[in-house]
Amino acid sequence: MKIVVASDLHGSAYYARKVAERFAAEEAQLLILLGDIYNHGPRNPLPTDYAPMQVAEILNALSDRLIAIKGNCDSEVDQMISEFALTPLAQVFADGYKITCTHGHEWNIDRLPPNAGDVLLYGHFHVNWISCVGSLVVANPGSAALPKDGTPHGYLTIDAGTLALKDLETGETLETVSIGA
Repeated sequence: MKIVVASDLHGSAYYARKVAERFAAEEAQLLILLGDIYNHGPRNPLPTDYAPMQVAEILNALSDRLIAIKGNCDSEVDQMISEFALTPLAQVFADGYKITCTHGHEWNIDRLPPNAGDVLLYGHFHVNWISCVGSLVVANPGSAALPKDGTPHGYLTIDAGTLALKDLETGETLETVSIGA
């Protein structure tokens, strides 16, 4: 099963469309969003094409293939415009691997969740990277809409035991790691 993972759209219809385009181009079966979907947050600038209702329309069209994590900028009212649930933590089993998904403000590389499995994915920090803690692969796609520290607008793919960090604008692979290696 091929999975596309993105995070921190912060209400950008432009980057929600980009994520949907990459999801289609990757021919993935599942899209995982790691939180902060609609609201820009008080410490962030407004992202390109800030339009939370348009973001909802784009994502609602994918709701049958979407897992959405609730981030620290997501609120109860966001559920009212979503045709999908927002959950604080999800675990996905794909191709024999256990993948734990969270936003990152509670569980992250410095505070690992219990029983994380083979892969821990989270956003929140707006910086993309892949690392390993023992046999656990830990990755952050960065922010689709508001990346920090000079990192590109990013996303991840998981396919056939490989996790790849990619540039959202170009689809270029920036880094890969084998899961369970």
